[in-house]
This record gives sequence, structure tokens and C-alpha cells, in this order.
Amino acid sequence: MDSVWTTTVLLVPCAVVLTAGFFYLYSFITGLLSKTSVRNKVVVITNALSGLGKECAGVFHKGGARLILCGKSWENLEELADDLANASDPTLTFPAKLVLLDFGDMDSMPEVISEILECYGCLDILIFNSSMKVKAPAQSVSLEMDRLLMDNNYFGPATLAKGLLPSMISRRTGHLLLVNSIQGKIAVPFRTAYAASKHAVLAFFDCLRAEVEEFGISISTINHTFISRSSSSDITEASKSIWSLLYTKKPLGVSPDEATTEIVKTLSNKRREVMIAPSLPKVALYTRSFFPNIFFAVMAAGVKSAAAEENM
Repeated sequence: MDSVWTTTVLLVPCAVVLTAGFFYLYSFITGLLSKTSVRNKVVVITNALSGLGKECAGVFHKGGARLILCGKSWENLEELADDLANASDPTLTFPAKLVLLDFGDMDSMPEVISEILECYGCLDILIFNSSMKVKAPAQSVSLEMDRLLMDNNYFGPATLAKGLLPSMISRRTGHLLLVNSIQGKIAVPFRTAYAASKHAVLAFFDCLRAEVEEFGISISTINHTFISRSSSSDITEASKSIWSLLYTKKPLGVSPDEATTEIVKTLSNKRREVMIAPSLPKVALYTRSFFPNIFFAVMAAGVKSAAAEENM
């Protein structure tokens, strides 16, 4: 009996150490493969000036990608390019190309598409991370604002994708990755136009996935709750109430570095759809699908609760 107990005591720690070592080795190898997956690839980031865009630019630049950085401010793009160049070995990296891009100006899209193609003559990866948000009661949002939201969140990305797809189709390779909100799958109060635009762009890329698969082109969508401005270590703990868990930004926030890690993994393993969300939003999503009346009742109760708090 003593020998069996002694053997068990010795084997359990060994098993734990071996298991931990296996997972560490797996993560290490996966990380290496993920970094090498962008080497020498032409990567377009539609909003390189956001927190997520800058994080992606830094990771891809160090990984040896040929970056095409897009944004609304030429001065800020130049500053970002200088920062990338100063933080890297010029013998191992490529200087970033810069293109002004504003999805709110749809008339400029043909010129933007031409400029992107002129940078390297082709592209391998196109990351759509631009987004515009509005939170307000539906009746207070103007038609002009609705249109601006749709331009930024749907018509802009769709137009850019359609303009750059022929280049990918001719080479029979490419990867389009959409960073989208979970509100492309589930709509919440006071975000009518925003949720509508996110539903529209997700449907577009879901349809497109099937259309271009025969050409060797991959389509991935990453649906998150909210991209925070802080690093993963700075995100605060979640609030206790269900309502705040569903709608407060901080507890549901995904840090730029966490989102970038997921983007790199998705580009490597070519997963079609990724959900970055804690348990409660996922439960809400499934409730909306299988028990819609319960979901609608909870949403309505939340609106009444929020209105009562404002009147106190």
C-alpha cells in the first residue's frame, strides 16, 4: 500500500509537469509558425492608426511583412511608419507603404484601390479593422448619420474588397480578414444603425467566402465585444449586474494585443469564424437563436432599468 501511494505521489507531479511542458511547447511552436506566416506577405491594414491597427502593424512589421498602412491622417501615418522603422532591424524588415483611406468618402475609393495595387502590384492579406460607432435612440439618429455609418462599416469595406479581389483571383491566393463586432450577430438597444451595418458587412463576407473559395482565397471574420484602448493587464474586473455585463465596455473589452494575437492565429490556421467574447454574451447569442422571446424580454427590461437609473 505504501509503495502504491509513493508511486502515485511521484507520478502525479511528473504528469502535471509533462502536460504543462507539452502545452508550452505547442504554444511556442504555434507562435513561431504564426509569425513566419506573414513573412514577405503584402499586408493591408485599413485603419493602421487605431489601437488595434498599430498593434497589428508592429507585430506584422517585426514578422517581415510588406505593410501597406491606411488611415485618414497622412501625418499620423508617417509618424507610425517612422516608429516602426526605428524599432526594427532594417535588414530584416520592409519600410511601410502609406495610403490615405477614409471610408466616409466613397468617391475616393477607386483612387485608393489603385494606390494600394501600385504599392507592390499585388496583395496577400487584407485586414478590415475600420469601424464607426454611434450609440443613441433610433429616432434621434439622422438619416445622414445612418448613411455615414453604412459607408464606414459596410459600403466602404465591401467596395474595397470588390476592388482588390480581381488581383487575388488572378493569383489564386489571398486572405481577407474582417474584424467585426458581436453586434453583427446580436443586436442591442440604442445601436440600431451600428448593429445594422455590422449585420450587413458580416453577411457580405459570409456570402463572399463561398464565392471565392474555388480561387484559393480565404475569408475570416473575428467577432469581438469591444476593442479596449488598454493592454490586457489593464482591463478591469467585470461588474456584477447582468445589464452592465451585457453593455458596459470595460469588462467585455478585448485588448489590442489580445485581438492581434487572435488575428495572427486566424491568418495562420485560416479559421472561417472566430468569436472573442466572455460567457454571458455567448449565452445571449444562443438565447437569441433558440429562445428569442426570453432574449427580447431581457433587452426590454434592460432599457427600462437604464431609463429608471437616469431618472433617479
